[in-house]
Amino acid sequence: MFKFEADFVESLRCIPMQVRMKLDTCGIKLKLTHWHQFNPKERESLVIMPCRTEAEVKTYGECLQRLVIQYTGKPASELAIAENPPWLNETMIPNTVREKATEMNVSLSLQQWQNLTPDRRFALIKLSRPSHENKNFLPAMKEFELL
Repeated sequence: MFKFEADFVESLRCIPMQVRMKLDTCGIKLKLTHWHQFNPKERESLVIMPCRTEAEVKTYGECLQRLVIQYTGKPASELAIAENPPWLNETMIPNTVREKATEMNVSLSLQQWQNLTPDRRFALIKLSRPSHENKNFLPAMKEFELL
């Protein structure tokens, strides 16, 4: 997990970035209310369960939906899965990331973007969204040695 998530990583009271990336990968909209219903062991399993290959993505989604149905009686909403997710695109910095960096008076070069791992690019994308509480954007930039 990322250092900027340290304030909630021990208890897993919030959905960590690595789980959020898996949710986007398998196309499931997990609400925080769903997450809070899961027990600690279930949350931990969602953190460590792989979700990269086609088979893993399918298994992850099925496991997650079983948990949501178990606690709520109905499946979580499904989302469209991006064919070319922006966190896998090394050739272009998304506008939201560029704009957030500018707003914070920091620069992010294409070379820096290319040197980031997909999970770090994903975190910056999520932390730069206007709808997201993005107090962790600058801490993430520092953690990723972009400042």
